[in-house]
Amino acid sequence: MNEKNEKVILVGCQTTEKDDHFKLSMEELASLTRTANGEVVSQLVQKRPRIHNATYIGKGKLEELRNLIDQVGADIVIFNNELTPSQLRNISNHLSVRVLDRTQLILDIFALRAKTKEGKLQVELAQLKYLLPRLIGEGTELSRQAGGIGTRGPGETKLESDRRHIRSRIRDVESQISHVKTHRERSRSKRKQNEWIQIAIVGYTNAGKSTLFNRLTTSDTFEENLLFATLDTTTRKLKTNSGYEFLVSDTVGFIQDLPTTLVAAFRSTLEEVLESDFIIHVVDCSNEDYETHEKTVNKLLLDLGVKEIPIIKIYNKIDMMHPNFIPINDGKFIKISALNPNDIDGVKNELINFIKDFSDSFNISISADNGSKIAKIRKQAIVESIIFNEEKQNYSISGFVPNWLTHIIKD
Repeated sequence: MNEKNEKVILVGCQTTEKDDHFKLSMEELASLTRTANGEVVSQLVQKRPRIHNATYIGKGKLEELRNLIDQVGADIVIFNNELTPSQLRNISNHLSVRVLDRTQLILDIFALRAKTKEGKLQVELAQLKYLLPRLIGEGTELSRQAGGIGTRGPGETKLESDRRHIRSRIRDVESQISHVKTHRERSRSKRKQNEWIQIAIVGYTNAGKSTLFNRLTTSDTFEENLLFATLDTTTRKLKTNSGYEFLVSDTVGFIQDLPTTLVAAFRSTLEEVLESDFIIHVVDCSNEDYETHEKTVNKLLLDLGVKEIPIIKIYNKIDMMHPNFIPINDGKFIKISALNPNDIDGVKNELINFIKDFSDSFNISISADNGSKIAKIRKQAIVESIIFNEEKQNYSISGFVPNWLTHIIKD
């Protein structure tokens, strides 16, 4: 991490977007830049019918950008869209500073945030696949001498190697990821064998997923008011007020225009979502663009293949709720502040009620000497009543059991 933040100019080209949407997109780019330890010193925007094929913005605007760099003493220019290899080359040849695009910025933040071996491998794979078609020599756009934003990850030796070396490294990383994925699948399979209910928390980046996860599970996952504060999937046990327990997983935040290389690279990490029994979709209702964020997550879930998994929506940060906020009523939702202990208790209760909606009620008698079955039911069913009959030496147990676990009350 740099002691002194690098000075950054943001560049955006507005084509068909509405003014409000474009403005919010540029604000998000500024947030991403701050997350990468950059200081936004200026912005340059151009309205065009379409993005310029060769230089993204027009030639005159590019000259204006070059002058602006000198005026503000910028170190880096970051573009709001993914640049093609030819655009990157043309722009870099015209400017005297490093040039990045939105995709490379996001990849850089992921490299900064990755903590586990799998996370670091996934980031490296995405970066290598992004850089391979852009490997055009030792120009400023790929230089790793100075360090800073856009230079984290694989490192100088790998990035400055020839295409053959990079392709070889991609195969090596994919092989390592395959081994890690196999280990993850074994862990997931073991949890399934234990028949734990599994819930995945998803949401747009900085919606408050990790804060909610920590409060629900009393975990210590990193949480901060930054984009992509959490990168690696974490799973912990959640114990409800009634004693019922299930597993909850915190996942990487979603974002608009998520680089395709990242969607592919992190598919194994996001498989935690596909394997879950229920999904909590956290939405930041204090954000002006909450509706777009919500739709972005819904689309990415569909792209991942999530279709039949029940979803409960949690509108978070109601203590800072945006004045224009109106809930999108397309399913079950609740409004909370993850920082309010009473609201956390409310979430636990709502989760129990939500699971009941997909459960069968039961009322059975079990002999007192069948302790293993009683323990199993207490662990995997929502037990609402358990009464010991001294005369019959049995327990009368009633409650709810998820549809796919009804065998535990029949065995």
